[in-house]
Amino acid sequence: MKDIRLLADHPPGASRAALPVPGLPLGHVPGVMASTQPAPLPAELAAALMASPGPAPKRERTRRQLVEAALRVFSARGVATSTVGDIAAAAGVAGATLYNHFASKDELVQAVALWLAQSLCACITDSSAGVAEGAERMAIGNRRYLWLAEQSPAWAMLLLDVAALSPALLRVTGDYVLADLRLGLRQKAFRVSSEAAALDLVGGTIGQAMRMIAAGIAPPGHAAAVTTLVLAGLGLPWEQARALVRRPLPPLRPPLPPSPPAASRRRARGGRAA
Repeated sequence: MKDIRLLADHPPGASRAALPVPGLPLGHVPGVMASTQPAPLPAELAAALMASPGPAPKRERTRRQLVEAALRVFSARGVATSTVGDIAAAAGVAGATLYNHFASKDELVQAVALWLAQSLCACITDSSAGVAEGAERMAIGNRRYLWLAEQSPAWAMLLLDVAALSPALLRVTGDYVLADLRLGLRQKAFRVSSEAAALDLVGGTIGQAMRMIAAGIAPPGHAAAVTTLVLAGLGLPWEQARALVRRPLPPLRPPLPPSPPAASRRRARGGRAA
């Protein structure tokens, strides 16, 4: 597994705090001003983001290396001002190598967005695996993203910035929301005239609330108030919505390490491969 400290100890900042880039000392990323360090990405989310996918062909490992480098550079400089050259340098590869994997910066942004969405959504969704009610699962997901904005404002802003540039991230996160929405509909907890409109209600409201919270301009209790309104907007009675929002959040769990191949497991036990 990669060094989680890269994410947990040196996260991006709304003020673009410097991140370590291979070959450059911390605090000396070109074009980036060091500043007060923001709150780190919670350890469980950092672990999910950097979990090793296990053995992979060289081309896939290089592609992953480039995506990781892009995330570091976007974190330090912002997506709009980062260049393909910056990312290639951070990955320690030639520009031609990067273009062998990604045709453009936009394509690389899409890959970063998918990585962020799949990793973070899976971690948050896994925490509610034992929850049977679609309405409570919806509440947990909404509250976790607002919690992220409270705990790690810079990471929340980076996620929102990438989402604004990447339909891929919106599609992935939308699939998770849609699953909880449809479960709530089957259970007669929600009543909506349009699934698409319901997704816009959830995504637009939670995204705006994340920006307010991350910017430090949201009133106290904003996360609970917003989540309650979203649930009510989906058709849940007001008192039920308030009661769900008061329930404790299930704990996040870091992902389990990938299982080694069968032959490796036999060798580890002192046995022989068949």
